[in-house]
Amino acid sequence: MTDDATPDPGPAGSGSAPDASPAEGDPVADSPEPGTAGSLTPAALAVWLDAGREFTLLDTRNRDEIDAWRIEAPRRLDVPYMRFLSARVTGDVEALVGGAEGPFVAVCPRGEASAEVADLLADAGHEAYNLAGGMYGWARLYEATELPTDATGDATVVQYRRPSSGCLAYLVVAGDEAAVVDPLRTFADRYVTDAADRGADLVAAVDTHVHADHVSGVRAVADRASAGAVLPVGAVDRGLAFDARSLAPGETLTVGGVGLAAVAAPGHTTGMLALRVGDCLLTGDSLFVDGVARPDLEVADAAVREFARTLHGTLTERFGGLDGGLLVAPGHYASEDAVVDGRVTARLGDLRERLPSLSLDREPFVERVLSGMGPRPANHETIIAVNLGRETAGAEAAFELELGPNNCAATAD
Repeated sequence: MTDDATPDPGPAGSGSAPDASPAEGDPVADSPEPGTAGSLTPAALAVWLDAGREFTLLDTRNRDEIDAWRIEAPRRLDVPYMRFLSARVTGDVEALVGGAEGPFVAVCPRGEASAEVADLLADAGHEAYNLAGGMYGWARLYEATELPTDATGDATVVQYRRPSSGCLAYLVVAGDEAAVVDPLRTFADRYVTDAADRGADLVAAVDTHVHADHVSGVRAVADRASAGAVLPVGAVDRGLAFDARSLAPGETLTVGGVGLAAVAAPGHTTGMLALRVGDCLLTGDSLFVDGVARPDLEVADAAVREFARTLHGTLTERFGGLDGGLLVAPGHYASEDAVVDGRVTARLGDLRERLPSLSLDREPFVERVLSGMGPRPANHETIIAVNLGRETAGAEAAFELELGPNNCAATAD
């Protein structure tokens, strides 16, 4: 599909309306309009980032908030909101941004404080915009782009991309049926609507593994669409506490006459599956276009090294026997550099050539992975429990749990 979330690249662009839980409303619509400055929607900001436009992102949040989660931009300037309040009194706003080049895009949690800052900059003669909805609005931006048909064969595969966290999901449509792979709970309604717009009923909601970085939408989609929830058989072994079809390596999930073949891909988790659709491989959190998975989100530290060895076997043996022409469509990406023409994909053969990790022997691979892991995803233990159905979280709580980067990669290669 042409991306129904492709915005006008200018400040007035709106793109698709962000999905929102009932508890949160629509942060973009609720964001105050600046007075003299412009307003930039999250969708328009994504276009600026994808196009490599030069601007300065002015983050007005506190340091701990920025360190936990931020928008990467060509130029960044971090100045707390309280300093602008003081500068408004002294008339010394210019000193806070002295030397930085505009245009400026001001950011705060919900677009309120940053609207004031953007106006101060505009009044001082700068080209300035407020990010409507702030970081909460940014977290609700969800873009969709169709993958090339030369890889997906008889199915249409739509890739969903959440720029705020790097999460990717997929809608597989064949005939009058559809399946969603690795859905996010926040956007459950979106998948159902998009399938219907393509004349298809959602018959399956699939997770490639038990996620640790975001709240799964499998059960929410299943409820909304009367679809079947599908998880790897390994999820059952981890204590899955709700009814779902278990999918084992070598089995095939059929959607509209097209098979989604389950390929064993353990290492990130014990039960990780990749799904092959035509010549497209949905790799979940095993292989990314800019790195490989981390092996420490399921087990205690003592077992992490063995999980890393298992991951090496997945990437070099299980995937090693696959054709290099396969299109890899992963579950995450680490930076906007991975986005090309609105998609995050790469041919398997190209990844073998450009990712150093894939050419290492087992023990050097293990050392590289273990030395490259950053912080675990925020709230990962609670998110895992929610995704297994062993704990519950309302819509607002689920949204708050997953805010921030996914951190599922071991290291970018």
